Amino acid sequence: MSLEVGQKAPDFESRDQDGNPIRLSDFKGKKVVLYFYPKDNTPGCTTQACNLRDNYQALQDAGYVVLGISSDSVKSHKNFIEKHELPFPLIADEDKSVHEAYGTWVEKNMYGRKYMGTARTTFVIDEEGIIKEVISKVKTKEHTNQILN
Repeated sequence: MSLEVGQKAPDFESRDQDGNPIRLSDFKGKKVVLYFYPKDNTPGCTTQACNLRDNYQALQDAGYVVLGISSDSVKSHKNFIEKHELPFPLIADEDKSVHEAYGTWVEKNMYGRKYMGTARTTFVIDEEGIIKEVISKVKTKEHTNQILN
């Protein structure tokens, strides 16, 4: 199941890098960039996170809250944030329930081997919790531009 523009973004509760509960509904009244990525400290995911970090002020100026999410652990997220000085929370979705709700836990194929993994996807959600944009072809080096344009 994949979500589409105009649909209500599913609420969720999970944990951030400090182990604190975090819900999408905590951000009602704010625009949210919810980005799903495969793995902490891998080249593409690091490039993407650092692009968002380097342009964080522009995203904030445009009224966005940035939330990253992967199936990595709270501890892995904490390390990733500290290593790359990321200014936004990362959500640990170890049971993949948020991925399932957003349709981002998918079958992938590499060198003929099939496996389940995260589809790198970003959801831009408005103040009312409605999906305004779904970016499924994420350009890790230019991700902020994709969001702001």
